[in-house]
Amino acid sequence: MTDDIQYLLEKSAQSIDAASLLLRDNYVDFSVSRAYYAMFYALEALLLSREYFFNKHSAVIAAFGKEFVKSGIFDKRFHRIVMGAFDLRNIGDYGNMHAVSAEKAQQTIDEAHELYEAIK
Repeated sequence: MTDDIQYLLEKSAQSIDAASLLLRDNYVDFSVSRAYYAMFYALEALLLSREYFFNKHSAVIAAFGKEFVKSGIFDKRFHRIVMGAFDLRNIGDYGNMHAVSAEKAQQTIDEAHELYEAIK
């Protein structure tokens, strides 16, 4: 494992921890954003393991779908999870305050942890 991949996985793990802390302190919208970024960093690490690097979030998500989901390495539900988290991140970051429920935020954090473990 390269240093860059290890760095991204550590960043993913820290983002999961940060999301949990934010949710605990009732910063629900921000916790969803951190949970999404945990997924994003883990996907970047995975793609980097095949020497793929992308600048846009949509490109990372699409490449994950193409290279790892369509090939059967990862279950397609992980792709749906990431796409859903991306949408929630946009709502949390740019929508009205309290746009995301605490239950949905916790679910997203749990899914981020599951994806992180599967990639790790």
